[in-house]
Amino acid sequence: MAETKQAREVRNRERRENGHEADVVVVGAGVFGCAIAFALANQGRSVILLERWMHEPDRIVGELLQPGGVEALRKLGLEHCLEDIDAIPCYGYHVLYRGKEVEFAYPRVAKDGRLLVGGSASKAKANGSANGHIPNGNHKKDDDRPEGRSFHHGRFIMQLRRACLAHPNISVFETEVMATIKGENSDAVLGVETRTRDKATGEKKPDCFFGALTVIADGYASIFRKQLLGTTPIVRSKFYGLELIDCPFPPAYHGHVVIGEQSLALLYQIGTHETRALIDVPPDHPAAAPAAGGVRNYISSIVLPSLPEHVQPSVRAALDALGDRIPKSMPNSWLPSRKQTHNDGVILLGDAYNMRHPLTGGGMTVAFHDAVLLSELLHPDIVPDLADHAAVRDAMGQLHWRRKQLTSIINVLAQALYSLFAANDWQLRALQRGCFEYFEKGFTDEPVALLGGLLKRPLVLAYNFYAVAFLSIWLNTLDTCSGWGPLSILKLPLALIQAVLILWKACVVFLPVFWTELW
Repeated sequence: MAETKQAREVRNRERRENGHEADVVVVGAGVFGCAIAFALANQGRSVILLERWMHEPDRIVGELLQPGGVEALRKLGLEHCLEDIDAIPCYGYHVLYRGKEVEFAYPRVAKDGRLLVGGSASKAKANGSANGHIPNGNHKKDDDRPEGRSFHHGRFIMQLRRACLAHPNISVFETEVMATIKGENSDAVLGVETRTRDKATGEKKPDCFFGALTVIADGYASIFRKQLLGTTPIVRSKFYGLELIDCPFPPAYHGHVVIGEQSLALLYQIGTHETRALIDVPPDHPAAAPAAGGVRNYISSIVLPSLPEHVQPSVRAALDALGDRIPKSMPNSWLPSRKQTHNDGVILLGDAYNMRHPLTGGGMTVAFHDAVLLSELLHPDIVPDLADHAAVRDAMGQLHWRRKQLTSIINVLAQALYSLFAANDWQLRALQRGCFEYFEKGFTDEPVALLGGLLKRPLVLAYNFYAVAFLSIWLNTLDTCSGWGPLSILKLPLALIQAVLILWKACVVFLPVFWTELW
């Protein structure tokens, strides 16, 4: 008699919990780890999910999920994890540039990925209270535009973990993973060595978990990255986070980007009363030097004056609440992806594999998109046995290229926009101005659709970036040759030289990252 589904689930659970064996061992119960564990378990795979610490994490990034990420979450069957965590809808962006501002919403996108005609939303207004803060968690969409979500990172992670804990094909263990296990006669990874705390004594004891495939998703500080990929993230700055209470910032339901003379800040509401402020602090800025007062001085003297007056009291209150402590920080890292076809029995994904600057909030969108693609490529109808290393290598080769349709866009946008928004020379400041005026003229649909993970066309990104570059050159030429008469004509050679330098800087910012991400 054939084994019933229920009997198979019981047998597999006993095998996981008593023998520590499964089809898949997933290391890390974060965004990607939970997503891929749930996706593979939904296909009938037996999954072990390992996490060092199952308490609610407290992080200042991973709090904004773009509409493309919401759609990927829906495909994974995890959209319910956005409920009951006081998540706030996000319909677009609001950019403040040295006293000027522009607001734009995510455009409507057809099912085939095309932007819908008439979808321009640069003048759209969001629902919300008069002062821009959402006084309660309720909202009402006035149309069918795409919707992102912002929330407390830890609350969302705990929802993902609860979904995994409730799945009959997943067993979750709180244990610290130390190393991979390889066979005696091959280099194929068979599982992982861990240390598990004995609940009775508190002592950590050696443990092992085995799977036909080990998926490592141990985050931005991965201990396996160098061993498996040989890569190291590039860190250019840090984001310091403040939690603002009842902070008014119109328009509501938007992410706010504030670009000052020497500062860059990102603000978005993450709960009924809480707004996250992420402040970029360059490591070499004189105002952030320890002798000048460090990060707190940089925020108070450089960033605070660039923020709207109605936001400043909330920032001061958040700094006062910290006392003498420094705000929590996260490194802003760039880690290009590499093809993974040389390690048998193990793959590495999530932030351990690929990172970009968190300015655009694209990290979780990439993670969920990768989980959707990987689960499709490893579906039992395609790869019946995950111990078939050749089949898994082929799937990873396909993943490397297929994911780039989205991830190359989000990664390049994150790095390029950070270079422009945190401009530290005159060419970058010219490009920064051109970018803002590009938005101000209403050319927002394609950029924000790309940023939101809605439009998956890398060449559209290239077109828009160089449109910004040439607009920047035009604006700079008008400034250089302003006025009438012979003097303005004499300035034309200088304007041409500056045009070449601006275009060269645009190429330096865009092309290396674009080339790296495409290949």
